Amino acid sequence: MPLHKPYLDIPGTTIFDADQSRKGYWLNQFCMSLMKADNRARFKADERAYLDEWPMTEEQKQAVLARDLNRCIALGGNIYFLAKIGATDGKSFQQMAGSMTGMTEEEYRDMMVRGGRSIEGNRFKGEDGSAQPQHQPQGHGSGRLFD
Repeated sequence: MPLHKPYLDIPGTTIFDADQSRKGYWLNQFCMSLMKADNRARFKADERAYLDEWPMTEEQKQAVLARDLNRCIALGGNIYFLAKIGATDGKSFQQMAGSMTGMTEEEYRDMMVRGGRSIEGNRFKGEDGSAQPQHQPQGHGSGRLFD
């Protein structure tokens, strides 16, 4: 019997839990491989061939090739592992996060300096008792690192 997961009802948020960890195991292992210079060079030389060395799903491989970080997260990727892809591409974490929210790097930085996202619309849908919680993922931005 699956555990009750009330956090599945937070708009625009994917929680990296045990299920996500299992789903994204090989995707995250691939990302960690990019910590070695030789692996980064091999990946940049032929991304598809390097990805094919990993037992990831085709959907995970396509998300990496498209640099669709929001999709990678939905497929079990952990942002701290996915940051290795951005670093391999010469992108900062701030640039990556901005791409995932549909903001420019500067807009994202300014939002964070102001204290982050507004709490409005970012709580459990049913936490005020007016609605039954239900999981409806909502993306922000394209999630692509190079829009």
